[in-house]
Amino acid sequence: MNVITKRKKELEQYMPAATLERDYIDAFWSGMLELSARQPLAVHRERTDSLFPAVRMDKLTYSGHDGTPIHTWFLVPENRQEGSKPPCIITFPGYTGDKGLPERYAVWLLLGYAVLAVDARGQTGETGNYLQDETGAAKGWVSRNLLNKERSYYMALALDVVRAVEAAALQPEIDPGRIAAVGTSQGGGMALLAGALCPNVKAVVANIPNLCHLDYGVLHSTGSLTEVAQYVKRHPDDLDAALDALAHFDIINLAHRIEAPVLMSVGWKDTVCMPETVYAAYNRLTCAKRIYDYPFSGHETGEEHQRKVIRFLQEIFE
Repeated sequence: MNVITKRKKELEQYMPAATLERDYIDAFWSGMLELSARQPLAVHRERTDSLFPAVRMDKLTYSGHDGTPIHTWFLVPENRQEGSKPPCIITFPGYTGDKGLPERYAVWLLLGYAVLAVDARGQTGETGNYLQDETGAAKGWVSRNLLNKERSYYMALALDVVRAVEAAALQPEIDPGRIAAVGTSQGGGMALLAGALCPNVKAVVANIPNLCHLDYGVLHSTGSLTEVAQYVKRHPDDLDAALDALAHFDIINLAHRIEAPVLMSVGWKDTVCMPETVYAAYNRLTCAKRIYDYPFSGHETGEEHQRKVIRFLQEIFE
């Protein structure tokens, strides 16, 4: 057995225990989703000039559960057959990223899919953040209100994801029965949250995803979770409380809720979303699933993988 085969076998067998009881986490999220549903979505669309013939481009905003206007692009190909409605790809950005410009999504439009491209609140897009700081935080976003899970940045982000799916499903141009959540890194974690929290999501693409095996990530990651590590370095007595709060967003504890087919990718040299974290979540999924390993890749995806993503979604939606 060569070392690559051995490593693959080790990862396939890596399954740390859930850190929260299933009944508890289901009840917790049932309550949070019910509270969020009471808040109006306040969806607003504004037409913008399109660089692409036969593509409608709108700026669409919806209201986060705390009233933060979440900015998105809503893009719809208009040359489809009369009466047909396309699938909708909801995309989520990597950490410190944003929805970018509409041209970024040309491949989905070329395939005939609609796109809802969503900002992450407070990061580098157009979207602000009404979340009030109740304590100090490390540099960045993810340690804000870390110890109060209901008021934390991750809670706000998770409910923004839920409400993005709800906003997409309301748009008359799309087929609400064919919605996919897609993202890389932070966006991959957000896509998995969409699959766990939104029954309307029928496919999930989570490339090198964050939000998996978060206690391991806090200890080892060189990415956004270093902010959590920095916070508990300053407040060591809060470590257990911090890990307990994070556990409510950990895909290890939410994997059983995902019913839609999932495609994941993992880079074995990734120091941001390490392969142990990705496989810890993947191995707990009970839905239809597939994973692509890239033993010589770090925190990145390549063109070959993008082709696999396209084929995966074509299998589901066409």
